[in-house]
Amino acid sequence: MQAPERAVWQDTVVVVFATAVMAILCVQFDFSEALRRWTAPWERFQLDELPAVLMVLAAGLAWFAARRYGEAGRELRRRQLAEAQLEAALTDNRRLSQQYVRLQEAERKSLARELHDELGQYLNVIKLDAVAIRDGRLTDPTSLREQAGAIVTNGNHIHTVLTSLIRQLRPVGLDELGLGAALEHCIDTWRPRLPEVRLSLELSGEFGDLTESVTLTVYRVVQEGLNNVAKHAAAGQVTMRLERDRAASEGTPSGGTPPGTGSPDFVTVTIADDGVGVDTKVPTQGLGLIGMRERVAALAGHLEVSSTPGSGFQLKARIPVEDGG
Repeated sequence: MQAPERAVWQDTVVVVFATAVMAILCVQFDFSEALRRWTAPWERFQLDELPAVLMVLAAGLAWFAARRYGEAGRELRRRQLAEAQLEAALTDNRRLSQQYVRLQEAERKSLARELHDELGQYLNVIKLDAVAIRDGRLTDPTSLREQAGAIVTNGNHIHTVLTSLIRQLRPVGLDELGLGAALEHCIDTWRPRLPEVRLSLELSGEFGDLTESVTLTVYRVVQEGLNNVAKHAAAGQVTMRLERDRAASEGTPSGGTPPGTGSPDFVTVTIADDGVGVDTKVPTQGLGLIGMRERVAALAGHLEVSSTPGSGFQLKARIPVEDGG
């Protein structure tokens, strides 16, 4: 039993006990007759009606107290629910922070290994070949051409490795070609990994004037969505839709747009598959959705997930955009 309910029962018991004691005392000492004799000189004031008035007052106070207890109980339950939600959010944030640190360290180790194993060794080989050419140790024109060719080959290899590392750190074409082309390239790189899945992308609207933060968030949401499909969905069809729509199309908040702020619009990312689905009421141990939600929330956006076991999975991120990007 919760504290407010327990307090109500305790107070009720006290009131009932006090009422019973008062009734016994009134019967024992004939309180009504004594009250009539005491108030006889002031009969014109109808003081003998005072007990009924006091009973109505007591009933009103009891009703008021019961309402206050009920409101206190509801408020306490709301606070407990809010505290539980806050604790869950803090737990998710701690897990996300720990996972972020682990991923950051793993990425640094991978980058250091690539730089050491690939760039370091090949640069050393290029240096040795160049020193041999500089010192004139190669007098045969054929050997000289082979040594120069080896330098070119090793330089091309280094360029390939650097391009691969840059792609890992920054989406290809996001700056030069724009968001739409970068997403199409991203999906093209996923098709060989998911040969049994039909991937489709639909674009609606203009995305060239979006800020870098919005553009990168949209790209990462699609990227993580495809990663979830590969890991969990077992889907045959995945449809991705990116659209930019004005606030009025889905209802502008009451009060309208403040003067001077321009007309707000939204970028909406929808990823839907026909896979096995999940029970959204069961907490997940993965951090992919949490990470996406944090990215979208950081831009004052909202991420919705709808799914039931056996009925596919849909993810929808809606991000507000300032007028003019």
